[in-house]
Amino acid sequence: MFGRRKKGSAAEDAAGEAEQVVDGVDTEADGAERERVRLEPEPRPDGPWDSTEVRDPADGRVDLGGLFVPGVDGMELRVEVAGDAIVAATVVLKDSAVQLQAFAAPKREGIWGEVREEIATGITQQGGVIDEVEGPLGWELRAQVPVQLPDGTGGFQVVRFIGVDGPRWFLRGVISGQGAVQPQAAGLLEQIFRDTVVVRGEGPMAPRDPIVLKLPDDAQMVAEGVQQEEQAGSRFSGGMGQLQRGPEITEVR
Repeated sequence: MFGRRKKGSAAEDAAGEAEQVVDGVDTEADGAERERVRLEPEPRPDGPWDSTEVRDPADGRVDLGGLFVPGVDGMELRVEVAGDAIVAATVVLKDSAVQLQAFAAPKREGIWGEVREEIATGITQQGGVIDEVEGPLGWELRAQVPVQLPDGTGGFQVVRFIGVDGPRWFLRGVISGQGAVQPQAAGLLEQIFRDTVVVRGEGPMAPRDPIVLKLPDDAQMVAEGVQQEEQAGSRFSGGMGQLQRGPEITEVR
């Protein structure tokens, strides 16, 4: 199931669903295929930030190379790997967590809309349930993802997929635990996502390639010995646990 809810009047809904036409001309009248306009990324007045927008990205943040992640009291920071590359970071706060992963994107085109469709398709094909809503960070997906419980029976894990398009990058977040079901438990995780700084770099990257991270120089590593799982389908469709959980970093502040 794939539901979509949006606040506003019926007129606003109709306006939002109307197709845009190049140069204001509806080519459908001539029997030609209508061409859709790709929209530039939305403004980000509250973040996440590009490295060029912050004077000192390392101020109050953990340097992971491609990401500067805000540090807060009591948080545990885990990096996750695919192959030999570190491609995601997970901030754990009590019984909630947010996974952060950045990708290269076209210079003038946002990809979060397409990514949401891919995630929704992947999860519904697995028997999960998706609801697309307008949340505190813009459009997001609230999902019930099929999982195997410790006793071997099937169940569902509730997660929130959030995303923001930036200049030549896209930042995805996956909120799990209590933060996915209780809004009051998600506030600090959402603020961490907003205050994250993305370092895209100037080198050439294909759109949707992951921005590789690194361990901080003073990281305290604790190996967990979890075997890497093969990813299937869209690289954006995974939530917590689809990438191998790697070294853990505990920030004491």
